[in-house]
Amino acid sequence: MSSSGWILAVCLVVLGGGRHAVRAEERPGSERNCSAIPPYLPPTAVNTTLRLRDLRESMISLNISAYIIPDTDAHLSEYIASRDARMAWMSGFTGSAGTAVITQNKAVLWTDSRYWIQAERQMDCNWELERDGSIHSITNWLILEIPEGDRVGFDPFLFSVDTFGVYNTNLAPAGRILKSIPDNLVDQIWTDRPPLPPDNPMRLPDSVIERTWPMKVDHIRAQISDNPYKPTAVLLSALDETAWLFNLRGNDIPFNPFFYSYTLLTMDEIWLFVHIERISEELKLYLNDSCYQGYCVQLLEYSSVRINLENYLQKPNVRVWVGTKYTNQALYELITPEDKLLTSSYSPVLTTKAVKDVTEQRILKEAHVRDAVAVMQLLLWLEKKVPEGTETELTAAQFVDQCRSKQKNSRGPSFETISASGPNAALAHYSPSTEAARKLTVDEMYLVDSGGQYLDGTTDITRTVHWGNPTDFQKEAYTRVLMGNIEISRTIFPAGTRGVNMEMLGRRALWEVGLNYGHGTGHGVGNYFGVHEWPVGFQSNNIPFQEGMFTSIEPGYYKENDFGIRIEDIAVTVPATTKHSSNYLTFETVSLVPYDRKLINTSLLSPEQLHWLNSYYETIRSVVGPELQRQGLKEEYDWMMKHTTPFLTAGASSVISSVTLLVTVLASVVL
Repeated sequence: MSSSGWILAVCLVVLGGGRHAVRAEERPGSERNCSAIPPYLPPTAVNTTLRLRDLRESMISLNISAYIIPDTDAHLSEYIASRDARMAWMSGFTGSAGTAVITQNKAVLWTDSRYWIQAERQMDCNWELERDGSIHSITNWLILEIPEGDRVGFDPFLFSVDTFGVYNTNLAPAGRILKSIPDNLVDQIWTDRPPLPPDNPMRLPDSVIERTWPMKVDHIRAQISDNPYKPTAVLLSALDETAWLFNLRGNDIPFNPFFYSYTLLTMDEIWLFVHIERISEELKLYLNDSCYQGYCVQLLEYSSVRINLENYLQKPNVRVWVGTKYTNQALYELITPEDKLLTSSYSPVLTTKAVKDVTEQRILKEAHVRDAVAVMQLLLWLEKKVPEGTETELTAAQFVDQCRSKQKNSRGPSFETISASGPNAALAHYSPSTEAARKLTVDEMYLVDSGGQYLDGTTDITRTVHWGNPTDFQKEAYTRVLMGNIEISRTIFPAGTRGVNMEMLGRRALWEVGLNYGHGTGHGVGNYFGVHEWPVGFQSNNIPFQEGMFTSIEPGYYKENDFGIRIEDIAVTVPATTKHSSNYLTFETVSLVPYDRKLINTSLLSPEQLHWLNSYYETIRSVVGPELQRQGLKEEYDWMMKHTTPFLTAGASSVISSVTLLVTVLASVVL
């Protein structure tokens, strides 16, 4: 339930005491004050008294002393559907990261610093806030709160294999017992839980497919056969795994074209677990049009995955291969004895999907060209409108969504736009709302991180701009962030290099002057899939880079309560030309929107960085220019030509030669 779901208009009984919460309208304030007499609750707080009462009754019947409610779904998705927002419904807190724990006399939420203020605005005084997001903090609290020998309940569908391992490692030595309860207790009391979305899964058109689903099945079966540990099946739990394997998409998850599903693939059978009533006759024909030997897709009910996996495991000489990062504990705990189990961090589907085929590479680049048009429309519009003082962070976010919606193959945004001005931009994951949207002004830096879903690709791009007079420090910080982006983008590295071994290139220019940023430097991106697509990127648990992988490159810098900078592009790994070897790669940037010239101090850039920047601008002109002309966007074309004027490399000066300027002006006049 959203924070608007239970507006507090009457007094609440809190924490079992006799005090009552004051009516929201009687007193101003945006955050709760539970120490006041009577306690104060803002109008955004949610009344959870009855929900907690009902859940605690269920806990008594099961003889558990505590119940853990994570913020994920059965597929460990980054984004979840409203029907899976159990933590939010129980607590009122709608942030994207948190864990709730409920005992008979306490209800506690753990979340990180991004969401502390939001939690204080949304939770009532039944809840305590722990300002820590770690499992270690949760288990320490449980050990102190419940007696030795007591049981802690959890839904195994909402725990990854690794998450369960950490909880168990911390609790078991202290004599606190984890109790797996597959029937979720929140679902049993959530009487108005949202239903399944009405949209049925759909097949991708042939124009965006190079490999048919039987070809993909063959490829994965070959990896099963070649594995020296001799698995007989692979279990696919992440939603993008099944969607990729069968070239299907859905609309069950916000911003992500997925549908609820599991797949068990053996050498001669294919079991697809879905809500069968949502599979059209056309789709059934598509999946079984070539039904012969091992290519018949058996459609099984989504909820039957556990019983069917158990039945398969009863067979002799079977071994199931699972990727532990996205397999839930509910399925993992069934695979016994140990000789029936084979694990790797990621399934063969995820590692195969990470390398785009020729068609996927081509269409993903094409999607980025159209996406660049939409972002340029936004930046031009802001240049004209911000000085008038009429626009806010929210109207800017809405405008870029509108621009993308008009582009070919648009399927909506790929995530909630981060549109942040001034101090809000210092919050790396801030998003505006109707209640709190800062007015845009020429006196502040502005950061916009946005992306689109298209039938042929997924995009994610961040630009930071200033419409007035930036300070010298703002220009230096921006330039050093840009230097980090360029250094990763232009680096040449052996195929098979891990991103974590290059990540410091994005930070080096900042480190040299004692600056840094607190988030990752990049993540994979999909073809009409998730905007954060594992296992590609620059973290220690990402797989080595191979040709054909797409990743973001996004260094940043954030000065608390002042401004934030992030420059994010999507790039694809391509072969690099070297003097002595052909087994080297580099990055080709496919996000094609110019950076803010006003913020670039070219005296800090090396000749090699300036050359890369000018070459990038030439690419924007040659690739996006024709698309702007095709769409009849003359003003946007002129804007693009102006903002991609080459920088002079001699002496690293930012002065534009009169000849270059004249050529730019003439080109605009001729158009």
